[in-house]
Amino acid sequence: MTTLLDVRGLRKHYGPFTALNGVDLSIAPGEFHGLIGPNGSGKSTLLKCLAGAEIPSSGTVAFDGVDVSTLPPARRARRGISLKFQITSVLPQLSAYENVQLAAQAHAGFFQLLLSQVRHDTAVTVEQLLNQFRLADVADTPVAELSHGHQQWLEIAMALAIRPRLLILDEPTSGMSVEERRVTGELLSSLKRDGCSLLIVEHDLEFIRDLCHAITVLDQGEVVATGSVSEIQANQKVREAYLG
Repeated sequence: MTTLLDVRGLRKHYGPFTALNGVDLSIAPGEFHGLIGPNGSGKSTLLKCLAGAEIPSSGTVAFDGVDVSTLPPARRARRGISLKFQITSVLPQLSAYENVQLAAQAHAGFFQLLLSQVRHDTAVTVEQLLNQFRLADVADTPVAELSHGHQQWLEIAMALAIRPRLLILDEPTSGMSVEERRVTGELLSSLKRDGCSLLIVEHDLEFIRDLCHAITVLDQGEVVATGSVSEIQANQKVREAYLG
């Protein structure tokens, strides 16, 4: 099977503390992969190493066959990796439309933005994402006035504005109502037809059960298990480390 993301022997040390200890992770094109584990297991550190916010102490992160382990976030984004952290990073005084528009223009040069075709393509992308994530009705609303659920959907739309090949989400349903979580699952499932791979950190195994093809479990910076949902649920090490 072709591999889009290939992580091998990833380690991250902060002084004497080891946050990641030899993590391996592979994601195929179009695969939806869940990442779970107890608090402090190293999930957020792993995501930062994948996105370039942190440089691993050792090991490699390869994307589409290219070693990106030491590349800065912007260069990884241009290669097709997009990440949404748990903490929102929208511009609250701007409208939903303007936020997605800025995200879509992030990697375009000044002279590119002067071209009418580029402006047209950007507008089409923004409209498509607003419709896809149920934001069309609030497109002109300042983000500060949007519900928490709408703000989370907006950030996912912004992360997709650069048309990434791999979308990484850090607890996108945090703070959502039951109905908002259900809708979020439907919205993310729609990405499968676009061929975009997904790596999602989520505490709720039930949420990712019907969404992901495979799940990796971290505990104390190490991979406890990787497999299907049924395999993870039946794994005794996982039950001891995470499921209780």
